[in-house]
Amino acid sequence: MDEDTRYEAVRSRDGRFDGVFFFAVETTGIYCRPSCPAVTPKRHNVRFFPTAAAAQGSGFRACRRCRPDAVPGSAEWNVRADAVGRAMRLIADGVVDREGVAGLAARLGYSARQVQRQLTAELGAGPVALARAQRAHTARVLLQTTELPVTEIAFASGFASVRQFNDTVREVYASTPTELRAAAPRGRGRAAPGAGIPLRLAYRGPYQAAAVFGQLAAEAVTGVEEVSGAPGGRTYRRTLRLPYGTGIVAVEERTGAPRTGTGTHPGGWLDARLHLTDPRDLTTAVQRLRRLFDLDADPYAVDERLGADSRLGPLVSARPGLRSPGAVDPPEAAVRALVGKEGARELVRRYGKVLDAPCGSLTHLFPEPAVLAEAEPDGPLGALAAALADGTVRLDPGADRDDAQEALRALPGMDPATAAAVRVRALGDPDVAPPGAEVPDGWRPWRSYAVQHLRVAGGWNDR
Repeated sequence: MDEDTRYEAVRSRDGRFDGVFFFAVETTGIYCRPSCPAVTPKRHNVRFFPTAAAAQGSGFRACRRCRPDAVPGSAEWNVRADAVGRAMRLIADGVVDREGVAGLAARLGYSARQVQRQLTAELGAGPVALARAQRAHTARVLLQTTELPVTEIAFASGFASVRQFNDTVREVYASTPTELRAAAPRGRGRAAPGAGIPLRLAYRGPYQAAAVFGQLAAEAVTGVEEVSGAPGGRTYRRTLRLPYGTGIVAVEERTGAPRTGTGTHPGGWLDARLHLTDPRDLTTAVQRLRRLFDLDADPYAVDERLGADSRLGPLVSARPGLRSPGAVDPPEAAVRALVGKEGARELVRRYGKVLDAPCGSLTHLFPEPAVLAEAEPDGPLGALAAALADGTVRLDPGADRDDAQEALRALPGMDPATAAAVRVRALGDPDVAPPGAEVPDGWRPWRSYAVQHLRVAGGWNDR
């Protein structure tokens, strides 16, 4: 998109581009999402940025009306397999906060200087600035939805000091933390201690919640997951293993979800409630939930391409915005793809870690690869678990997808269909064609979504 096209999107308040780019107004010092309902500024006063971090780095603060920090992430990072795309997925997962820029660079196989140069050249901000923008958003969520003390929120958001936290909040939101807490949206009171963190997981465009919740219900593994309620009002709950602790999340199915914007093609959100043993895991937990529910997808691009196909067109018309679910725990997804639902249930029963505080039917964490490698050293499961445990197979957000599939295929007992399923779910690849299937090139780069349409419509067999 050139800048004139971006301005037309802003003028029409087109929600399709929320998160794809941001615009800032030089006369007010504020940056917004394209669908911001405020009066459209004059063209000569507008600047465009590829990321919120770039806008913040140029001295603009977030709009209090459209809250541009809360938009869905760009779908580009799900599609791209290059270093920048992999870096953005890792930053979103909190790697910079946990391991620093050196850790990010090591995972990508580049020097820290190379990563800094590539991100700055393309996105207008380096890894530290991108992570800082993410910390600011996490801080705002915690300030406005919990009763945690401000000092605890500072460190839970990933800041190294309270002073750094205060300075960043003032710079990004033009408010002190206390003022930002007092400005919480009406009707969204802060959660009482022990009640969990209430979240709105935003998405763009239409969203077929029924298909996603139906799939999760069919796949649910006892002890780790459950889906309750009637279709249209179901609740998905599961346990989470996170870098600093554990968590339990509940996500509500929504039909006819309220719109987040007032312009063209606004989106909606899924309501969630997250219980964490360590609030430092908030950013990572939210990002992993977004991958599970495929909330950063671009349904307009997918539907436009697949809707033009004679076979898929009617299916796309029937289910616009169909998503391709991912996974909150890639190694778990790989093991489950190999052993199946019943096999996974038995592994949880025998080797899963019991929660310190079980919640109803949620009693266990899925067993870690190292535990499975020791307990089940033989056969395909043992080989996969050992490869995941020692890093021979990498499935983290920054993994090279082709390298991961090649490593998977080298394992004994790993058939092509299972490796492809792992690539779709664990690695979130939107363009996977099942092995041996005659899939038109016209479905690229959304072949995973094409197969999902056929599967939901009953026109595809996984095996």
